[in-house]
Amino acid sequence: MRVLSLEADGFRNLSEIRMQPDPDMNLIFGNNAQGKTNLLEAIWSCTGCRSFRGAKEKDFIRLKAPAMHLKLRFRDSRREQEIRLHLGRGEGKQKKILLNGVPLKGGSGLFAQFQCVIFSPDDRELIRSGPERRRAFMDLCGSQLTPAMLGCLRRFDQLTAQRNAVLKQIQLGNAAKSDLSDWDLQLAAHGSLLTCLRYAYIRQLAEVCGQLYGRITDGAEKLSVKYRSNLFRNSEIPKKPTTEMQQYYYEQLQKSAADDIRLGFTSKGAGRDDFSCKIGGLSVREFGSQGQQKSTALVLKLAQAAVFYENKEETPVILLDDVMGELDAGRQKLVYDIVQDMQIFLTTCQPESVGQKSKGAVYFMENGCLTAAADRALT
Repeated sequence: MRVLSLEADGFRNLSEIRMQPDPDMNLIFGNNAQGKTNLLEAIWSCTGCRSFRGAKEKDFIRLKAPAMHLKLRFRDSRREQEIRLHLGRGEGKQKKILLNGVPLKGGSGLFAQFQCVIFSPDDRELIRSGPERRRAFMDLCGSQLTPAMLGCLRRFDQLTAQRNAVLKQIQLGNAAKSDLSDWDLQLAAHGSLLTCLRYAYIRQLAEVCGQLYGRITDGAEKLSVKYRSNLFRNSEIPKKPTTEMQQYYYEQLQKSAADDIRLGFTSKGAGRDDFSCKIGGLSVREFGSQGQQKSTALVLKLAQAAVFYENKEETPVILLDDVMGELDAGRQKLVYDIVQDMQIFLTTCQPESVGQKSKGAVYFMENGCLTAAADRALT
């Protein structure tokens, strides 16, 4: 997968960006707060996913600008396609999404077409933060491989929200405990499927993570990544949900109903799942050094790209946001080895720190404006 061209205007501080990137390496350099990360965020927005910075859509529009516009052309293994995004201020926000000229109702229509993997300084939060961040990671990664997972996840979230609403109505005396039964049946079905899909993905990811971490440490340390279901042992999770699995899930929701009514939310099921990362049998989150946490987070993201390539026989676009300068030569080499056949957009304040000795396009970013420099060796 390759980005052929990008046009951006009014997206954060970006102004009249016209870019025809190199099919392999694109280095964007400049001082801090000039728009380098904004450029990567503009590319990422064309995947249809939420901002990797946690921003709301209204924050995309440049201050005092009436609207923002993005146009991205890309080529995958089958054909060339075009994505257009428009977001205006005011009532309704005047949001428009077009794929090959056809209007889409939401970003999910882009998700199956254009995929990126983003590396950022915040990646270590995958290890240090709570399970919500890790669930979001595996749901994004799994959905990139299996589009049906995205639909299952959305329905699961809807059902959980509806069940939680009923729980609160029961608290207020406006509903009965028996009103949970229908929601529990549906939640058990979708939660069981989501558990199976997540577990299958983490098994693939874990194998690659173990190999990559072994390369970083020359085999001195062993990293294990394991799925942690809120309801099931890993040995009990089948490839596809069974009637018995769904029945057990339903029974656990029913058993926890009294506690859930008191709490006002659903405390059991796939909404509480997680995955663990351990080195030498010890949790990286709790006992790992800063170096181990950083290396584990890097390996998770590299494994995401490698697993996607292996399963889809398609390369994602790689976005490296000011991360290479923090890595030593060995870890930089590992990154380049894994993404060597992929298109890369790399931002940095110091071009000499990127460590890659190959040719590509070089751009300078200042005050939201992008200018192309002459091709040169990236040393």
